[in-house]
Amino acid sequence: MPWFDLLGWVGSLLVILSLMQARVLRFRWMNLVGAALATGYNAAIGVWPFAVMNGVITIIDVYWVIRLQRERNDDVTYEVIEVGTDDALWRHILAVHRDDIATFGPDTLDPVGDDRSVWVVARKDEAVGMVVVRDAGNGVGRVEMDYVTPRFRDFTPGQYVYQRSGVFAAKGFQTLEHGDNAQARTYLTRVGFHREGEVWTRPVAA
Repeated sequence: MPWFDLLGWVGSLLVILSLMQARVLRFRWMNLVGAALATGYNAAIGVWPFAVMNGVITIIDVYWVIRLQRERNDDVTYEVIEVGTDDALWRHILAVHRDDIATFGPDTLDPVGDDRSVWVVARKDEAVGMVVVRDAGNGVGRVEMDYVTPRFRDFTPGQYVYQRSGVFAAKGFQTLEHGDNAQARTYLTRVGFHREGEVWTRPVAA
């Protein structure tokens, strides 16, 4: 197979694979690269209807990638809403995502009690995550659950929650701690936690 034909196949494969992605940003990037390759290939061999179609798709993807990248760290994009452990909406979100949440090894899958604070993380009008913190005393909050839905894992709601939302300081926490979890180490480092033995800690941002 000539290398140029291979380029066309790669573009088509990327477009197909992009449609299988749950993550919004990953979908857009893969679709963009695939459509751009397909545009060049179809233009080179003179298949203009497909070249134009893929060219338009490329332009649309460029627009969305730029917009989504800008919104990744936009404080206006996110809101952290405190709810009770018996809140009906929170319980519904927990039930819908329970199996996925369990794969990340949270401290609990059924947080109850007055010593726990629960927040739903919203992106505009969509719930994209949840955080559960237990009051461990002496100004320490134990993060028992920190979850982001699959579609928004390419975004950075956690950075906003921990670094700029102010919700933990408002509850009187001075330090947050998180259990050691191999799956979460890169993420914990990104949002400001530091490993101390068997736990990860970070000071609470005001």
